[in-house]
Amino acid sequence: MPKLWNETIEAHRRAVRDAILDAAWVLVAEHGLTSVRMSRIAEETGIGRATLYKYFPDVEAILIAWHERHVADHLERLVELRDRVGDAGERLEAVLEAYALICHRREHRGTEQVAALVHRGEPAARAQRQLIGLFRDLLTEVAETGVVRDDVAPDELASYCLHALAAAGSLPSEAAVRRLVAVTLDGLRPPH
Repeated sequence: MPKLWNETIEAHRRAVRDAILDAAWVLVAEHGLTSVRMSRIAEETGIGRATLYKYFPDVEAILIAWHERHVADHLERLVELRDRVGDAGERLEAVLEAYALICHRREHRGTEQVAALVHRGEPAARAQRQLIGLFRDLLTEVAETGVVRDDVAPDELASYCLHALAAAGSLPSEAAVRRLVAVTLDGLRPPH
């Protein structure tokens, strides 16, 4: 087959897959996990059930794929911030704030069951390793400038950041999130 044809087919498959993921997430957010059925997802997506089953075996697989895409988008944004040109300390602050805002903006409307479903297994563990690595590498770079303490291993500092900033999910405002980032940065500074 010609290359253009293959590219067109792949683009179509990606578009259908994305439509399935988006429709499923909207349905779960509006109606809850237990009320969503494959037939409803197919209807909302505008495809037949047989086509839907060619892409995913069940609702759980769809939601896991949605979450993987969602996490990949967040990781891509954090990597962009980490890799910007400029002062390493400023880039660290930008990454910490972006991650804290991600935690703060998570949707909690009846999605506890979904969170329990998607935050387990190898995809979640892989995402956690990627986050730790991203933070560790940036903290190592910043420690070389003397802005961040070097008496604690970068992996431990990365874990500290992730756990501290996860508290942003329960904060009432973005201003509170920025205060949390400032406190987290203070904990990273070298001792006097």
